[in-house]
Amino acid sequence: MRYLFIVQGEGRGHLTQAMTLEGLLRDRGHEVVRMLVGKSPSRKLPSFFVQGVKAEVLQFESMNFMPSADNRKPDMLGTILFNSFNMHKYYPSMQLIRDQIRTSEADVVINFYELLAGMTYFFYEIETPMVSIGHQYLFLHKDFGLPRHHYPGSRALDFFSRLTSVGSVKHLALSFREMPPDEEHHIVVVPPLLRREVLDVQPSAGDYVHGYMLNSGFARDVRLWHDEHPDIPLRFFWDNWEAGRVSVVDDTLSFYLIDDKEFLRQMAGCRAYASTAGFESVCEAMYMGKPILMVPSHIEQEINAFDAIRSGAGISSDRFDLSALLEFSETFVRNEDFVQWARSSADMIISELENIR
Repeated sequence: MRYLFIVQGEGRGHLTQAMTLEGLLRDRGHEVVRMLVGKSPSRKLPSFFVQGVKAEVLQFESMNFMPSADNRKPDMLGTILFNSFNMHKYYPSMQLIRDQIRTSEADVVINFYELLAGMTYFFYEIETPMVSIGHQYLFLHKDFGLPRHHYPGSRALDFFSRLTSVGSVKHLALSFREMPPDEEHHIVVVPPLLRREVLDVQPSAGDYVHGYMLNSGFARDVRLWHDEHPDIPLRFFWDNWEAGRVSVVDDTLSFYLIDDKEFLRQMAGCRAYASTAGFESVCEAMYMGKPILMVPSHIEQEINAFDAIRSGAGISSDRFDLSALLEFSETFVRNEDFVQWARSSADMIISELENIR
């Protein structure tokens, strides 16, 4: 079968999922004919993705969150104003998506949580079936069990998720654990898409704390903690391109430009992991048996953290409180059920994609 991918370009999670799924489909004799990736002025497509995929990559202007002044959490008002002002840019993007689907002769479109994919199916008559894949679709599952009163922004997130998947014949909800399907909402719960490099890694217990932050404004938290605990080695990854490949603060603190192979290598050897609660890297750390501190930067990551905590992954905080992480690591036990669940991913997901009606 021939597949066309549409990928949200924000962060590394959707990109690594697309890379992984492309490899799985090719291993089964299928073809990924093209990858359409959303872009914004505030993000640059990382080299690990461009160099790691086989299919042709085309980028299009898309809606993305705008960072706040301190570059920690998204600026929601700024996001609304920016995207409203630039709405004219997105009609050509939808036309490009429509034309690429039609000319590619793809049998199935796979959407990695890109809003304009859903909007394209809403505005245009497209016969090619679309499957939407992402952890966010699990939040729509009737048995997810989110305490809504603790997460006032969750309804808006659900609305956004539904918009991304307009026209989808199926939702593949990536999950930390097994759950029955929600047939009413066309949701099938599947394991996370972990790359072969993650599944084959041999983790070890090092002496340093490893980390990833989507927004570089969180670096202030890390520096403040480091000033009080200079003896604990810290290695944090970010997408601050202006800082160069490696920004060495001193002997025990360095910031690295996001590089997927180096990121995984250092995660495999770390003592503990701290991040802004992106689903993909939390899964990688869970698989390697690393205790996790999650510092959500928006509502989606807040729910990720809620879900990961009840799966035994780690703890959550509103700042990079690495002392709490190290204390938690003393009693942490790896979730072996998750390891087996993650290893079943390829067979389950490919089976679902090969049986699209």
